[in-house]
Amino acid sequence: MSATVAMILTLAVGTYAFRLAGPLLHGRVELSPRVQELLSAGAIVLLVALLATGALTEDGGFAGWARPAGVLVGGVLAWRRAPFPVVVLAAAGATAVLRAMGVA
Repeated sequence: MSATVAMILTLAVGTYAFRLAGPLLHGRVELSPRVQELLSAGAIVLLVALLATGALTEDGGFAGWARPAGVLVGGVLAWRRAPFPVVVLAAAGATAVLRAMGVA
């Protein structure tokens, strides 16, 4: 067995064990309300960081203004509770229109 296959199997087993730990420990571990609040805030911060890096960067540099504008259009529509396909199509359309107009 090659080192690559061994590493993939190790990561697969670790991922499965990590996901299995939640249901197994659900009734046994009590978290304080403060810890639950911090975990919720941490998840939001992580998602915002992923959104920001995906919207603003490309190949280690600034992605231009068209992509963040499209993300903004999608964000506003999602905030206004538009259907998901409408959000995606409007964001992509706004980005495409801006790029067609020469906004990089």
